[in-house]
Amino acid sequence: MKKTSRQLADGREIVYFDLRGDTPREAVDQRPLEATVTASRIRYDPLRAEWVAVTAHRQGRTYHPPADECPLCPSRGGRHSEIPESDYDVAVFENRFPSFAGDPGPPRAEGAYGLFAQRPGAGRCEVVCFTSDHDSSFADLSEQQARLVLDAWTDRTAELSRLPGVRQVFCFENRGAEIGVTLGHPHGQIYAYPFTTPRTERMLAALAAHRERTGRNLFEDVVEAEVTAGERVVLSGEHWVAFVPHAAHWPYEVHLHPRRRVADLTELTEAERAEFPRIYLELLRRFDRLFGPDEPPTPYIAAWHQAPAGVVERAEFALHLEVFTIRRTSGKLKFLAGSESGMNVFINDVPPETAAQRLREVASE
Repeated sequence: MKKTSRQLADGREIVYFDLRGDTPREAVDQRPLEATVTASRIRYDPLRAEWVAVTAHRQGRTYHPPADECPLCPSRGGRHSEIPESDYDVAVFENRFPSFAGDPGPPRAEGAYGLFAQRPGAGRCEVVCFTSDHDSSFADLSEQQARLVLDAWTDRTAELSRLPGVRQVFCFENRGAEIGVTLGHPHGQIYAYPFTTPRTERMLAALAAHRERTGRNLFEDVVEAEVTAGERVVLSGEHWVAFVPHAAHWPYEVHLHPRRRVADLTELTEAERAEFPRIYLELLRRFDRLFGPDEPPTPYIAAWHQAPAGVVERAEFALHLEVFTIRRTSGKLKFLAGSESGMNVFINDVPPETAAQRLREVASE
């Protein structure tokens, strides 16, 4: 892998990851861009004990452009995009409309009893372009290409974790208009948060309680229990195992774990990295076959859960990838309605055992 860092016209960084070490990356961004201005602040919700980002500058971000105006395609034929080069393998650049950006600052408490706390929404948001081919998807990548994306995720996790004020790095992909994707080009994002996310905080609390009660690691026990039960295991390899969790929130939801517990992507061994593309590509291709050939590509979210940086509890965490779709059956979506949105109580119409069986049925020949 070759890594090359360049700057866009407005000063944002773009990083190319190439399969070949002799690939030149000298193209210059020709667009007359002004410096990016962000207004991200985070406000503390005392009742939920969590931070919320307020980002008014994101209202003007690009929304469903036609394919010939895609900002993630290479710059060709006189049309300039976010990618100055005429072709690329994997490209990562700072988001022009980031939810988090800049350096950390001290919190400021306002209002009666100091309950209205806020501070700068420090951190960084990046866009990860998986391929220059606008009409493909992650599932269409070769194993070599998928490995390059994994290497890019790993590199960015290491780099972003070192930024001042960053507490957690989240690599993810939203796929499909039903999910809310505004750009059709195959891509994902990376958020470097200035706090540990609420979801991770809840997992850390569960880990601590389980350790106190049993003396064991909860992640390791869950993976062992799922493998022993077997009925929800979807596919497995020497180093990775994928299963539908016992209490899946979503109609079709799979958790992909390395069999050896590690805190984040940077701790994976070469053997674990080498096997990942085959397992993950097969999983995504099964998702696309779930509902039959007449259905459009399955919308999904793929989310890497990594240990927060600089906290003692990091040692208990286990890296894993969660992939789920909001499509519950042909032509029907799972909406987050009253119970899910109002009370965070999920109601799943597809039994996890049924989902796992279906995901096994659509395995590649």
